[in-house]
Amino acid sequence: MEKLLRDVIISNLSTDGIEVPLSYMDDSSVVDGIAFTTDSYTVRPYFFPGGDIGRLAVSGTVNDLSVIGAVPVALSSGIILQEGFELEDLKRIIKSMKETLDYSGTKIITGDFKVMEHDKLDGIIINTSGIGRRSPYLDHNLEVANSYSLHRERWLLDRNLRDGDVILVTGYIGDHGISVLSSREGISFETDVKSDVQPLNRMFEEILKVGGVVAAKDPTRGGLSNALNEMAEKSGVGILVEEDKIPVREGVRSACEMLGIDPYEIGNEGKAVIAVVPEMAEDILKALKGTREGKDAEIIGVVKKDLEYVVLETKVGGRRIMERPIGDPVPRIC
Repeated sequence: MEKLLRDVIISNLSTDGIEVPLSYMDDSSVVDGIAFTTDSYTVRPYFFPGGDIGRLAVSGTVNDLSVIGAVPVALSSGIILQEGFELEDLKRIIKSMKETLDYSGTKIITGDFKVMEHDKLDGIIINTSGIGRRSPYLDHNLEVANSYSLHRERWLLDRNLRDGDVILVTGYIGDHGISVLSSREGISFETDVKSDVQPLNRMFEEILKVGGVVAAKDPTRGGLSNALNEMAEKSGVGILVEEDKIPVREGVRSACEMLGIDPYEIGNEGKAVIAVVPEMAEDILKALKGTREGKDAEIIGVVKKDLEYVVLETKVGGRRIMERPIGDPVPRIC
């Protein structure tokens, strides 16, 4: 997919002169000081333990703005329904969107609605786009970071990593993908696993107040592995990750072992990967643990300029390369 995006789409849609252009392939772009993002949601089933496609659509767009250092201001929504879609299901989805918007402090201010023939669409697709203003705490945050290490970008971009930066994850990974998969396939595991889908803008406000965050990413498609590899490649560094520090629920780990998939490659919808200057890592961790969304946060690794890859230090003491996933182990989860 990345090769297709670069060779076919991005190469023909030049955005020279934009502050954070399309070619950066970050979670949001920035033009004239305004952060902007868009995403389409095709999850199946559209109701799953812990959430639904409506909560997913709002949270995903809010989070794509938040991880770049923006405060979400307003969203748009385009809804495409299959002919014959249950009205009660639509009402339930819209109610969920409203509850998520209220919690995140955002609003949907424009949109589109279409119905397609029964044989042309499977259920419902929702597209949400969002705009955001630069966080009032972002400049302070970067001042703190630059007091220890210079030459950082003006936004929290993937390319901002430097040797010695500390990597944190804001909670248990793999919950969303396993929740959707178990609901879709009717598989039950020993432990009930619920999706982590939630907006993260409140959490980001708290850590930017502390300062020292240099990069952040929403580990959705491709999970933790893909997010870390994107950040490392764009920054021209390696990352050493300690496997025993990565928070994974036993239910998720057991499900992955049963299905033969890697929990680090499964998409998440309510977590973030965050890079921090080493001097502020413990302060940021403390701030994260003081929020509802980041209470299970952990420090999982460190940036190394002398490494060429993302390297996982395993629980038994060996090391292996943490590669990008080939294909999507759990499709249609977002």
